[in-house]
Amino acid sequence: MGANSSTIGELSDNEYLQKLCGPEAISENDPFWNQLLSFTLCTPTSSADSKALEEATISICKTLLQNNPRTGNLGALIRVFLCRTKELKISAECQNQIFIWQAHNALFIICCLLKVFIGHMPEQELLLHFSYREREPGSYDSDTEDLFEEFLFGLIHLIVEVPLLDITYSILLEAVTMLLVFLSHQLFRKDIIHESAIHKLLMHGRCVPYTSRLVKTLLYNFIRQEKSPPPGSHVFQQQSDGGGLLYGFASGVASGLWTVLTLGGVGSKQAPQQEQSSLLANQSLLLLLALANMTDAPDWPNPFRQAITSFKNTQDSSVMPTPSPHSFQINFNSLYTALCEQQTSDQATLLLYTLLHQNGNMRTYVLARTDIENLVLPILEILYRVEERNSHHVYMALIILLILTEDDGFNRSIHEVILKNITWYSERVLTEISLGSLLILVVIRTIQYNMTRTRDKYLHTNCLAALANMSAQFRSLHQYAAQRIISLFSLLSKKHNKVLEQATQSLRGSLGSDETPLPDYAQDLNVIEEVIRMMLEIINSCLSNSLHHNPNLVYALLYKRELFEQFRSHPSFQDIMQNIDMVIGFFSSRLEQAGADLSVERVLEVIKQGALALPKDRLRKFPELKFKYVEEEQPEEFFIPYVWSLVYNSAVGLYWNPRDIQLFTMDSG
Repeated sequence: MGANSSTIGELSDNEYLQKLCGPEAISENDPFWNQLLSFTLCTPTSSADSKALEEATISICKTLLQNNPRTGNLGALIRVFLCRTKELKISAECQNQIFIWQAHNALFIICCLLKVFIGHMPEQELLLHFSYREREPGSYDSDTEDLFEEFLFGLIHLIVEVPLLDITYSILLEAVTMLLVFLSHQLFRKDIIHESAIHKLLMHGRCVPYTSRLVKTLLYNFIRQEKSPPPGSHVFQQQSDGGGLLYGFASGVASGLWTVLTLGGVGSKQAPQQEQSSLLANQSLLLLLALANMTDAPDWPNPFRQAITSFKNTQDSSVMPTPSPHSFQINFNSLYTALCEQQTSDQATLLLYTLLHQNGNMRTYVLARTDIENLVLPILEILYRVEERNSHHVYMALIILLILTEDDGFNRSIHEVILKNITWYSERVLTEISLGSLLILVVIRTIQYNMTRTRDKYLHTNCLAALANMSAQFRSLHQYAAQRIISLFSLLSKKHNKVLEQATQSLRGSLGSDETPLPDYAQDLNVIEEVIRMMLEIINSCLSNSLHHNPNLVYALLYKRELFEQFRSHPSFQDIMQNIDMVIGFFSSRLEQAGADLSVERVLEVIKQGALALPKDRLRKFPELKFKYVEEEQPEEFFIPYVWSLVYNSAVGLYWNPRDIQLFTMDSG
């Protein structure tokens, strides 16, 4: 950036930036602004680019931080930008590239400056920098919040009003990024922010009437997944010798043109994932999640959360009994398609969780889809690749399954969807399997992974709850799925015996010593027995409700019948073992009558015939297994750090020094 600068490293010596940050106040009408804003820069799209840019400009930003109380140049630059935003929509319609180009450059510089300011001062001090004007050192206007709110409003107005075109892509991306930067004070605080001036203006100020339009625009940015235009195509083409810009306008601006920079463009290779994804869609989704997860004000609920939890389908003409003040309509089919396609990212999975958990209209729509496999398969793949995912992404995917399995219609329909050749499932070749059986396989695999690696009780509980919700609706279980259910029970049984043996040996060894404290084997046993009972209840639920639909499960049960003998007389399992015992006894008798050396096919035939002959009243009825997902009492303690870890790791063109971050220590990579 600069009249003679050709590398990022030379930015700190650029005469225009030095004047902006220097001790001399610059009038809003000074021709200097046209010279300052006449450069071409492709927005940084990698952390390396962003880090290089910040390191090159940090000294300039700190100089402005010192001089701005006397010069007010930050406020002057913001006013210059706001003046240009008033005609952005018309400029887009008229293809006025120069006007949009300079407005983008102004916003880009403001964003770079404020990002450093926010990282080095509390919010109240930041607000003062919006009020300083040319006068005695330290004096300021009384309209501190006026310019601040006007700038905030201008950004939101820009995002919702300016159409998304090649020539406006960069400025829309920069506006979304600027709002993220405004909210980034949270990164530098260890505690969750409950009250702030920015939150107050977003929830109470003149921005509030634009809440639903902003949420809708951010959602449509996510839905559209528009790729960034090729570098140079949306403003001006670089000359063949790289020496400047093709700019055929006869004006004073031409003499002050800055050299072309190719940050994130020709001179910098993007990461493969960034090449495939939409920068604007990614940034819009992060902003949407940051806004929706702001804490409620003491006297006012978060309007962005209200908007995201109440919007309706464009085809829904029903009238809500108590309409939300920020409700709107959006194309659910397009949103569903985008959600299905984007589940490789944490933020898309978090959006899906938010909608399923909090927006009843979207949840009803999703559960009514006849192509539910398009949504469920990406979620299952997240769980299947648990070793490659961070724990929070896995939790979100699992909770989504738990929410879906609360619906009986979903639990029935997944066994009617037949899938062929699931390539990512490598333990066994699955040429044909139902979605329901695949779901069972993946959840059981997650439980087994957790038992041997992370040992997280929360993950165990939710996996088992999802299986329990589905158990009464198990239909035509694949033989491998049936085997894995019994194999999991076998693993739990062995673990139970091992802990029981350790407890016995420890107790014997302690009889001769009063000094050695006993390990808490009782607690370990209690946890394992809870899980074993849950597994027995799941098996029992399937046998009680759909035995005749699941000959493969009965086969697997008979094949491993010895596993259940030790629990028959156990006081914690006697009641639930009655049905399983009866089924094992009934079908064992039928097989004995059929003769010896039976083939697998013949055994299954005997089981199918026996299932029809078994009187239903011989199976004891137990209460239906139903588990609902319940959010934590203080969800912001989890979700706000999670969202900001995603912003920290995934936001385009933003770099924060890890040493400055106070909010989280998360495995969010």
